[in-house]
Amino acid sequence: MHKKKRRMTAILLCILLLSGCAGNVRPEKAGQESASPADALELPPAFDYEVPVNLPGILVNQSGYLPEGKKIAVFRGDNIPESFEIIEKETGKTVYTGQVESRGYNEIFGENNSYGIFDDFLEEGNYYIQAPVLGQSYSFSIREDIYEDVFQNAVKKYYINRCGITLSEEFAGESAHNACHTKPAVLAEDKGVTMDVSGGWHMDESYKKDITEAGKVLANLLLAYELYPDAFDDKAEIPESGNGIPDILDEIRYETDWMLKMQAPDSGGVFAAAKADDSGQGIYVYPVTLEATAAFAAAMAKFGYIYQSYDTAYAAKCLQAAEKAWRFAEINGDGKKAEPGFFAAAELYRATGNIAYKKAAEEYLAEECYKNIDNNYMFWGCITYISTKYKVDVDFCSSIMKALMNAAEEVSLKAREAFYMTAGNREQDNNDELLHGMMRLTVADHIITNHEYETVIENHLHYFMGRNSKAISYIDGVGSNNYIDTDINLGIMNRFDLNAELIFMMSEVMSWHRG
Repeated sequence: MHKKKRRMTAILLCILLLSGCAGNVRPEKAGQESASPADALELPPAFDYEVPVNLPGILVNQSGYLPEGKKIAVFRGDNIPESFEIIEKETGKTVYTGQVESRGYNEIFGENNSYGIFDDFLEEGNYYIQAPVLGQSYSFSIREDIYEDVFQNAVKKYYINRCGITLSEEFAGESAHNACHTKPAVLAEDKGVTMDVSGGWHMDESYKKDITEAGKVLANLLLAYELYPDAFDDKAEIPESGNGIPDILDEIRYETDWMLKMQAPDSGGVFAAAKADDSGQGIYVYPVTLEATAAFAAAMAKFGYIYQSYDTAYAAKCLQAAEKAWRFAEINGDGKKAEPGFFAAAELYRATGNIAYKKAAEEYLAEECYKNIDNNYMFWGCITYISTKYKVDVDFCSSIMKALMNAAEEVSLKAREAFYMTAGNREQDNNDELLHGMMRLTVADHIITNHEYETVIENHLHYFMGRNSKAISYIDGVGSNNYIDTDINLGIMNRFDLNAELIFMMSEVMSWHRG
């Protein structure tokens, strides 16, 4: 026994010598490696170990709260105190004391939760919350413009991913680069044919530019602008800022310029995608598909309809391209029956009043496609159908409204029942599902103005910005514990589709303050 103890003592001394003074080691954030003296000397490490991750027991939105908004901190632990304090970050002064309200046992996360509500604390500033046993929360702010930077950064994400032009440091900062992929591309199926498909947005690390995905992003951005124009301004700090056109429309036009290049001039069909070759420099254009053509028709018709008050000629060009794509889909089989077909028919009917598009849209509605309003194409098409100034079927409109309200109420109910006020799963990897639901809820709130829905929407922002079980902010540039320090795949803004849905949700919140 004594020999074993001596061996253990020797081992511990070796560990201490190799890792430096134990009293000076600080736990790092999840995903980061702790540097040791051996690492600093570029020597191979003597052993491996996992750095403990200590998450706070008091969870807050790490960006902050609106002065007049709902302000709740979530407490977790077996010994939750009866009260909490809000501490001014700069001075360490206690500026507010509140009571902790028990919520009960959270079976999803296996923890006891309570709430600290401080709605009546309105003073702008920088703070953190502390409580006995649980310690301190991450810091946060209370400001009227608390979401402004997040919203503008989300809008600017598309500019940062522009292809085909030089991005200067003035507008792109660290993301500045010279013009890329400006040489003619070749058809993947016939490398003797070249095309100019420069422009548009890079959608991933392989410099992919995809028509169907672009159509989905544009659908959400354009619907957000259509419903909440006051949320968007001309100050996103892109080259077009200050031209009198909301920057979100300038950014979308940059993408539609590229989309127009992807339409075959003779047939009207639309090439599906442009992707880089293995070198990352050459570009291949992939064949025309009916899905890409229908998605193109819907997006171009929607943009043409909205953009006509800014540039009539360009709007007409987009609409003509949309109609040409529709004709290609009709001639080449069952194209308009593809999922984007209903959306395209609804947009073309609203933009032109042509009864043929109404008939096509109502063929889908007759099959009760509105019951599948969880499908984005059906959702977008239904909202457009009930928004048109031309004659529509009242019964179809009533059915659409009922389906939308049912979907919104289901989302709201799940959020109200959740201890974190958002239906995040145990792994917290269902942000796409949460944002998907927020689109339905936001549109429903726009139609009926439900204060409860507005609270649910803002609670989702709190969740995405750190008030969740992992205490992670999923938003770029927000929070003391950001996803980028844990897992790059968890981010919302680094995915084109999710970023558009975030803008969609935030556009209502921003319209409350800019309108």
